[in-house]
Amino acid sequence: MTDTSVFMGTAILEPRNDMEFESHEAAYAFYKEYAKSAGFGTAKLSSRRSRASKEFIDAKFSCIRYGNKQQSDDAINPRPSPKIGCKASMHVKRRQDGKWYVYRFEKDHNHELLPAQAHFFRSHRSSDPLSNDVRMRRRKNSTTVSKLFSAYQNVDCLENFMKNQHDRGRSLILEPGHAQLLLELFMQMQEENPKFFYAVDLNEEHRLRNVFWVDAKGLEDYAYFSDVVSFDTTYFTSKYKIPLVLFIGVNHHIQPTLLGCALIADETVYTFAWLLQTWFIAMEERAPQVILTDQNDAIKAAVAAVLPGTRHYYCLWQILEKIPKQLDCLGTWHDSFMEKFNKCIYKSWTEDQFETRWWKLVDRFNLRDVTWVQSLYDDRAYWVPTFMRDISFGGFSTSSRSESLNAFFDNYVQVDTSLREFVEQYRVILGDRHEEEAKANFDAWHETPELRSPSPFEKQMLLVYTHEIYKRFQVEVLGAAACHLKRENTGVTETYSVKDFENNESYMVEWNTSNSDICCSCRSFEYKGYLCRHAIVVLQMSGVFSIPSKYILQRWTNAALSRHPIGEKLEEVQVKVRRFNDLCRRAIILGEEGSLSQESYYLALGAISEALKQCANLSNPVENETRADASATHVVCNDEEYQSIISSNNITPVPKINTSNKVARTLAACRNLGSTENGERNKEKVSQLEAACVKDGFQQVDPTDLTPPHTAIPMQFHSMIPALFHNHNVSPAQFHAHLHETHHTKDNV
Repeated sequence: MTDTSVFMGTAILEPRNDMEFESHEAAYAFYKEYAKSAGFGTAKLSSRRSRASKEFIDAKFSCIRYGNKQQSDDAINPRPSPKIGCKASMHVKRRQDGKWYVYRFEKDHNHELLPAQAHFFRSHRSSDPLSNDVRMRRRKNSTTVSKLFSAYQNVDCLENFMKNQHDRGRSLILEPGHAQLLLELFMQMQEENPKFFYAVDLNEEHRLRNVFWVDAKGLEDYAYFSDVVSFDTTYFTSKYKIPLVLFIGVNHHIQPTLLGCALIADETVYTFAWLLQTWFIAMEERAPQVILTDQNDAIKAAVAAVLPGTRHYYCLWQILEKIPKQLDCLGTWHDSFMEKFNKCIYKSWTEDQFETRWWKLVDRFNLRDVTWVQSLYDDRAYWVPTFMRDISFGGFSTSSRSESLNAFFDNYVQVDTSLREFVEQYRVILGDRHEEEAKANFDAWHETPELRSPSPFEKQMLLVYTHEIYKRFQVEVLGAAACHLKRENTGVTETYSVKDFENNESYMVEWNTSNSDICCSCRSFEYKGYLCRHAIVVLQMSGVFSIPSKYILQRWTNAALSRHPIGEKLEEVQVKVRRFNDLCRRAIILGEEGSLSQESYYLALGAISEALKQCANLSNPVENETRADASATHVVCNDEEYQSIISSNNITPVPKINTSNKVARTLAACRNLGSTENGERNKEKVSQLEAACVKDGFQQVDPTDLTPPHTAIPMQFHSMIPALFHNHNVSPAQFHAHLHETHHTKDNV
């Protein structure tokens, strides 16, 4: 057998004694391909020439972990060695006719094989020059975030953080089999959704050092909620059993979203730089506006290097939690210190006022020589509220972990949670997050919050804010009645002292009448993203009866998942919300009818695709055609199959019809394609919707004939009806019964 016959398609045969090769280089090329398929690196162990002919007659190739480390233990700057006594090798010899054959083959290894990470081994990096080009692979991963990628290869960015050989040799401490467990999870997740992203970082010994992954939902959420991200290292620094770190965001319902997970080997600058860079690549190189982390010099340096345009702040609750440990010298003076400390932090209106109170506090408790206290002062711009303006922490900045969004994951991760248990819980975490978001979206579609006062501010935001934000904003509106203000000075910028009788505190509010800037010392807008009662009472007494648009963050509105900004006319937003809620109700009914059979599914999907194209053309023909083509998901149904479904059921596409009539006819057609029992059961419901469609009198358009559904429903449409796709505990009939009841207990739009 020659070397041309050992490859069968993409399968690599195992070396056998009857194999022949044209040269020892061809034999080594085969062994390398076999090793890459099996998951280990290779090396040329030895070769021998004939004394007479000077030609090669003998060669031996091995696993890179073959043999034992020869270097002395007392060597200066010892280099890491991968050798651990593995015996795996292939010995080849040359016959008289010039052919090479397998003389001896040792298959067994004494270490774990890594087939999915084989391309990281040095012996395999040159096998595909294109894939080894760092810049080329970076561009490929920016567009298709589904392929394995290691930012470790970006030597230019990360090599500077390698301070010594010890950094290179660190590796994850995992129990036997846990690395394979992770790999299986990643393969399953990526098989379910190709957008699942994961990356690994191997040390010089080709052992796992760091690993990162993020699911498709996390990538989708980040596209809408990339303004503030929390980088939580609590589970790692608190010495949990698994070295877990999390990237956490927050959606428009004030619910935590998982934007990435990682297991890391250490707290070096290199590790955090690799992790942040890999996460940045996964997020298609879109940096967050704000990132919140623990106070850590390594993280601080990594964020500055990888995310230079991002505003970096420390989590306030993490600093407050460190005080008892860092300042245990206070003893019985702890409560007195915290009282003065909180006054300095929360009630310093100006930087000069903070400086005065800080040094007075430090001197009173004799803390000038405490290194940690000095580090807090040096980093004051990273965590003191006085230095933070014109930003929003999206609900992340709180005074205790129990109140933070990060605490959601404490329900799943404890100190003794093993990696195996976390992997098993991972899908549960994702499922619970999807379920909570689906319920919040469902409530937003079918329930309208009740007005609790005649306040114009409350009425203004009724259909603008999501339910959870509206409830919190409503508390501020009602709390304005317990506030009394006093004007301190006048001019373009007016200053008010507002006494809050509910908590018996006074706050300072600055109001600029020329540009509608308002700022309160309680920092509600910075911390929570909506105005406080103190600002509201100042607006009210100044004759302003609507919230300035700059203080209505789109991320907290029902239009958070829209690609269009809400603009300044909130009345238009309210009208859009009403139209949106109505369309969602109709879409869910169409979804149930269209799912009764494969034929009705194709018909409903075709109608949705056609309607989507028509609506997109109405707003911006060129831009939206491009967007639709770029994000298209192709249904496995060709023209002939689609037309046969239509013709076999006597359904004729009708050109140039009223959009509402078209929807009604599609519903009727779907009903006819379904079973007789289901058709009779839903006849009354569909008839009601047909009448509603005609009665509403939507704007007429000129749609073309129905064509095979090649245009995808946009991402935001999927996120608007998650209950239909994610609520696995409720059957379609139960879901519709609840929807039908809700629909008839409220006034139709």
